[in-house]
Parts: sequence; C-alpha cells; structure tokens
Amino acid sequence: MFFYLSKLFFMLVRPSNFLVLMLLVGAFALLFSRTRRIGRGLMIAAALGLAVAGYSPLANLVLLPLENRFSQPDPLPEQVDAIIVLGGAIDTVVSGARPYPAITTAGERLTVVPELARRYPQARIVHTGGQGVLFGNTTTEAVAAGRIFDGFGLDPALVVLEDKSRNTWENAMETRALLRPKEGETYLLVTSAMHMPRAMGVFRQAGWTGLVPYPVDWRTRGDEDRWLGFDAISEGLTRLDLGVREWIGLVAYWASGRSSALFPAP
Repeated sequence: MFFYLSKLFFMLVRPSNFLVLMLLVGAFALLFSRTRRIGRGLMIAAALGLAVAGYSPLANLVLLPLENRFSQPDPLPEQVDAIIVLGGAIDTVVSGARPYPAITTAGERLTVVPELARRYPQARIVHTGGQGVLFGNTTTEAVAAGRIFDGFGLDPALVVLEDKSRNTWENAMETRALLRPKEGETYLLVTSAMHMPRAMGVFRQAGWTGLVPYPVDWRTRGDEDRWLGFDAISEGLTRLDLGVREWIGLVAYWASGRSSALFPAP
C-alpha cells in the first residue's frame, strides 16, 4: 500500500504537475463569472511558479543539500564484501520491448560497476530493483541489469540480481534477505547523490551495518551552481521535480518509521 500511495501522491504534488494542474483549474474557473477572479489569480500564480521553477536557481538550491550530504569515501575501503547497486537507472517500460535495455539519466549507477568490480574482484555485485513504476512495465530492472552486466564481462558467479523490490525500503529488506549481512562485513552502497541520504537512512533502519556510501550521478557541480539558473524551463522543472521528490521521500520514510533519521548524516 505504501508503494501505491507514495506514487499517486507524488504524481499530484510534483511541482511540474501541480503547477500545470493549477493552470488548468484557473482556466476552467474563468468560464464562470463567479469564479473568474479566482481563475485569474490561479493562472497568474501558476505562470509565475512555472517561470521561477524553470528558470531560477530554485532547483539547484533544493538539490545541493542532498547531493552534498554524503561524499565518496577517500580513501576507499581496502576490501568490500559486496557492491550494492540500487535500481532506478533502467527504464522498465521501454527495456522489455526493445533489443537492449534502456538506461535512464541515472545511468552512472550502472556504468561505475566495472570500475568497482576491477578494484574489488572478489566482491559480489548486487543489483536490487524490480518494477518501480505503476503502469506499463515490460520487464524488471534486475533482468535488464543482468544483460548489461553480461555485456560488461562481469563474472556471473559474483552477480546477484534481486527483482522483487519496488522502492528503497524494499531494496533494503529484500537485499538483506538475500545476502544475510554479518557484523564486520563491508558493503559499498551505490546510488545517485541526491538519493543517498534517503538510501542510507533506510538501509540503517532495516538493520544494515558496515555500509559505505558511494554516491554517483550528480546533477550539480557543487556550490558554484547555487545561484545558477537555467536557459530551458524543462531542465529547471526536471531538476526541481527530482529534488522535491527526495525531500518528500525523506519526510515520508522517516514519518512511517522506514528511516533512521529525518535527514541522515555520514
């Protein structure tokens, strides 16, 4: 139930959808004399909101605290028992209908794996992810990731594919059931930088120890982007949607007892 409610809720409140919905409601209200003033107000507010969200630095201001929260370890651990790659880098709607898996803009979660596998040749490579969208799935992320890992030339004996999970909490629980982590073991956790705070909080709450965060897929360069706007409204809205989703996710997971902290720290 949490999975379905979270997807439907964010579908409504994601900034791009919410502002367009406000614009449509305002346009509808203009059709009636009694609500014409409200309609004009909604349309003006929506237009201003779209301009601010799409062109201003707002998206970067929302993303930067998330992306700066966890850094890649320096130095890296001498040894890790498994490299855990969280799903989200594969389009499960397109992948099963086309000859080769479709990688999303979070593709660095996958492309970093060969480098890490060379550094830790004895470590298991774990990809966790099933079908993370509500409609249109034609395959699971695990099936598609398996094909990609085969192409990378990874040792099949070291690859573990978890295909049941649909969100970060299920990633943590299903992977824990597969690996049965023990005290003293070390696990490299690979996910997008903006998603790392939520991922670490969830995995800690699920009972994991020995986690080493390995963020990838940054959308900002760092503090130099703090006041940088965008020259295309679609780019700003896309980044803002991603950042707002993570902040809402942090609150929702903490409030539901699925995260160890509201804003997990290193």
